[in-house]
Amino acid sequence: MRSQRSIFLALFVLVAASLSGSGSHAQQQSTPAPPPPEQAQPTTPPTRSAGGDVGSGAGDIGKGAGGAAGNVAKGTGKGAADIVTLHPVKGVGNVGKGVGVGAKDAGVGAAKGSGKIVKGTGRGIGHIFHHSHKDNQPSEAGPPSN
Repeated sequence: MRSQRSIFLALFVLVAASLSGSGSHAQQQSTPAPPPPEQAQPTTPPTRSAGGDVGSGAGDIGKGAGGAAGNVAKGTGKGAADIVTLHPVKGVGNVGKGVGVGAKDAGVGAAKGSGKIVKGTGRGIGHIFHHSHKDNQPSEAGPPSN
């Protein structure tokens, strides 16, 4: 008798749960779908300020110098290992390659960084000379009458 009662109770709970779930599902279907969001116009990324250009340029110089130092160290390490293992020609070549790649990295970093610093400095000076007159616009009253 107890097992029949627990089976009946389990079936009752299942039926009640399925009915309550289908009722909420029907309610969800009857609600209208929200309108699709309007496509926002693609925004351009904000332009970097003059100070941002200078800071970015300094960062590029630092990256170039760091990369150069890494390549020089890598070439020197390989060259030293080759010289120790009695491969002097290969060792000198690796040292030369490391120095060459390092010089390239330093040159590229310095050129990019200096260019950004000059651009930022020029924009900063331009703000002083070209944008300061916007507030001093002539009044629309016309010429003074005597």
